[in-house]
Amino acid sequence: MQVQVETYVDEGGAEKLRRFRFDSRVVEVADNIDQWHGADYRYVKVRGSDGSVYILRLNEARAEWELTMYQRSQSQGAHSAAHRCRDPDCMAPSLPGQHPRPRMTE
Repeated sequence: MQVQVETYVDEGGAEKLRRFRFDSRVVEVADNIDQWHGADYRYVKVRGSDGSVYILRLNEARAEWELTMYQRSQSQGAHSAAHRCRDPDCMAPSLPGQHPRPRMTE
């Protein structure tokens, strides 16, 4: 799923996510948890202000961001489970070396 991302540079010079948009939603980033590099991609794991955890990836060759995984917060449902995007282009593994998880269901 394609997303629009706003970033900033922290005191140490690292680029961090501030907020991102997909569909009609805007998610403010409460915490930049982790980031790592894959072949031609940069992955970023963040916690949104909604309490959910999201993994986004930047296709560095095309300068395009995609939402690859999110995990609903406990307050948003009866249980917390990992979900994937419905978009067929959003089937990259959520972590390097892992197989894709089932598509998003709600």
